[in-house]
Amino acid sequence: MTKVSETTQLLRAWAGGDREALEQLTPRVYDELRRIAGHFMRGQRPGRTIQTTALVHEAYLKLIDVTNVDWQHRAHFFAVSAQIMRRILMDRARRSTAAKRGGVMPRVNLEELPDVGSGPARELVALDDALNTLAEIDPRKARVVELRFFGGLSVPETAAVLKVSPETVLRDWKLARSWLLAELGSGPSEKS
Repeated sequence: MTKVSETTQLLRAWAGGDREALEQLTPRVYDELRRIAGHFMRGQRPGRTIQTTALVHEAYLKLIDVTNVDWQHRAHFFAVSAQIMRRILMDRARRSTAAKRGGVMPRVNLEELPDVGSGPARELVALDDALNTLAEIDPRKARVVELRFFGGLSVPETAAVLKVSPETVLRDWKLARSWLLAELGSGPSEKS
């Protein structure tokens, strides 16, 4: 029988309605949530409308309202957290570029993956749109990109969340990146 971590036990208790479990869980996951948010916010230009701590708090408020989730393990929790943070940032990016619609969408350089938040909002919106299109074609590959690129999860963590082998994650990652590069008009021959 597999040993279930204390964090996973707290997640499951919280999902079952135990508010005390949420209080015990919060300090256990807060630093990791800040790391994920920091991954999103790394390289942000001064004057952005949201800071790392604010992103964590906004995501946390959405997380505590999540119901009917069967938390599989801590990586599953952080994957959902990363997805929520992505949505928050994409909503903000879309709002900030709403008045600037039109013209050609800018290139997004997927070679520089750690700096998710460093590009202009239009680039993030273009990537998000392409990722949504990929999700319609191949949901697992889109999920791999979301977990690795937006969530900062490692290959083993991504494999655990998706319940596939690390080799499958690497293969999906490579194919999804190639597809996204082609979709965004910045194929390998156009790398900067």
